[in-house]
Amino acid sequence: MSLLVVGVDVGGTFTDLFLFDEADGRVRVGKVPSTRGQEAVGFAAGIAGLAALPGISAIVHGTTVGTNALLERKGARAGLITTAGFRDVLEMRRRDRRQTWGLTGNFVPPIARDLRLEVAERTGADGSVVQPVDPAEVRAAALRLRNAGAEALAIVFLHSYANPANERAALAAARDVWPNAHLAISSDILPEIREFERTSTTALNAVLQPVVGGYLSALAARLHAGGFAGEFLLVQSNGGVMSVATAQALPVRTALSGPAAGVIAAAHIATASGCPDVITGDVGGTSFDVSLIAGGVPALAAETTLDFGLVVRTPMIEITTIGAGGGSIARVDAAGLLQVGPQSAGAVPGPACYGAGGERPTVTDANVLLGRINAARPIGGALAALDVAAAERAIAAAVGAPLGLDPIAAAQAILRVANARMAGALRLVSIERGHDPKRFALMPFGGGGGLHAGALLREVGLARALVPRFPGVTSALGCVIADMRHDRVRTLNVLLDALDPASLRAEMDAAAASLGALLERAGVAFTGRRVEHALDMLYVGQTHTVTVPLPLAPDGAGTLTPAMIAAAFEAAYRRAYGRLLGQVKVRVLNLRSAVIGERPKLDLAALAPPGDARLADADRGTRPVWFAERLETRIWDRLALPAGAVIHGPAVLEQPDATILIEPGQHGRVDRFGNLILEPGP
Repeated sequence: MSLLVVGVDVGGTFTDLFLFDEADGRVRVGKVPSTRGQEAVGFAAGIAGLAALPGISAIVHGTTVGTNALLERKGARAGLITTAGFRDVLEMRRRDRRQTWGLTGNFVPPIARDLRLEVAERTGADGSVVQPVDPAEVRAAALRLRNAGAEALAIVFLHSYANPANERAALAAARDVWPNAHLAISSDILPEIREFERTSTTALNAVLQPVVGGYLSALAARLHAGGFAGEFLLVQSNGGVMSVATAQALPVRTALSGPAAGVIAAAHIATASGCPDVITGDVGGTSFDVSLIAGGVPALAAETTLDFGLVVRTPMIEITTIGAGGGSIARVDAAGLLQVGPQSAGAVPGPACYGAGGERPTVTDANVLLGRINAARPIGGALAALDVAAAERAIAAAVGAPLGLDPIAAAQAILRVANARMAGALRLVSIERGHDPKRFALMPFGGGGGLHAGALLREVGLARALVPRFPGVTSALGCVIADMRHDRVRTLNVLLDALDPASLRAEMDAAAASLGALLERAGVAFTGRRVEHALDMLYVGQTHTVTVPLPLAPDGAGTLTPAMIAAAFEAAYRRAYGRLLGQVKVRVLNLRSAVIGERPKLDLAALAPPGDARLADADRGTRPVWFAERLETRIWDRLALPAGAVIHGPAVLEQPDATILIEPGQHGRVDRFGNLILEPGP
């Protein structure tokens, strides 16, 4: 009996799909153009190319709908009800500014000022209710916001993390007059100290609820109309999956959904391949996403900034993103300097070589003109061929003419600038955070990752690159293997000396029970389950915390003492900063809890080259490719290469979902799983 699970990652240019049969290990991959604004169309078309909907047991989706809505300021019109005197928290932020030097630049808050209303109420930092909220005042404010056109409502009161009573009373009152389910209180979204971060996260959740909720409802209806009756799950920013109902209530947790899935897949591939320390480099159509994986474990961050002033505080995989993808546009600025990105041609009109009306040169156009991408066999299968002449015209007009370069030299310059920007992102997550890049392998994926791997090895000093078997659909693979995960944070704000272990254990057990209930409601079968707890701790007088994992059994059981917690804090603090602060008292700020439902993992042996594969059968002849000079370059069918094959550069490896470039002086070796290990030297 087949147990078909399909992972679908919808990006700005392509929709990637990975089918995994949990019963027999069979896999299939697909890549189709994204249909921007009608993402469900490309979604359904891609699945139809892999399997019939009635035969699929689960679909797991990585989405950028929420991210794009925030970055493009196309979220819903939302309203905010807050404590009197705190109407402008969203605009005051942390008193940061867009330009460090000078007072230029502006900021448009996610909720406009006329849609932010105040009510009289007050809760103290100790949790005492100083002034109860008046339900009638809340109803009047909600009606005013509804009549002003607000589609969603956020309620954020001061110190509600310490006692949510006033917020809960306000929520009940607002429900009497609010016309839909798009309303939430901050103590449900983020019951954590720090007013701006809690307000920002709750406000962004409100802005996304109608957008993401509407998209998911329409997509689920389309799937069910086609006969799909299985599980429909969403990837969260923390690398876990959640049900559609949870995603509709907490859409802010999908902020880095697609990129997080890629990191989960990378960690699985790296660990199975015996290379647990990697830096990922996902080159898509619009962006270059970078993350560091140490010991097979992706780094988690408690907070991220999607754009200036748009702060989301919820556990998520730590990912650095820059606008340097295949569709990133090259231009010469007013100072005469060549710039690449962050503007992107996207899927429509796309790079000039797509022949769809794009006239501005992109990184893809440069790779096509230099012969690195096969114009006669573009990835994705949507186009019969790429227009090399159009790429040359665009590069000559926008880059060559202003800089006095011929088209080939201009294309080489575009790639040098793009590679330098990518290298900067790799250094940011490694060298600038105290990691020696020589300890790590680069894992390039996405449709364009393999084209830039060799240059990035040279630029950053990484020892090798590990290119997955199907790099163009790695994020879709991550959707398939991601565990279901739910996180919760609760502020304790107590000195370590005064921490009561019994009270802490009660908080941990309550968190585990509520998060476990979310797993049960999803109706998903798991191969195992584990519980994780950690404390955010700091020395008294500090602002920034360190996260201290608690030494417990996988089910969360175990005895904790203040001495054990102190020892764990000192170890974590020393790792982060290299020294301790002696006699300064320690504060326990937050308890972080997670419950993970483990799902079946893909055995990478299913991706291995067939045992009867022969090197000669993978040879596709030669074609001229530009490096520092024009070289006749061997072309290989990457998926036909046998395990153990060694390919010397210059060479181009082609497959339906990606292209890989081996530069002169480098070589690639195919491992037993079909991964390509790229290294310098003969």
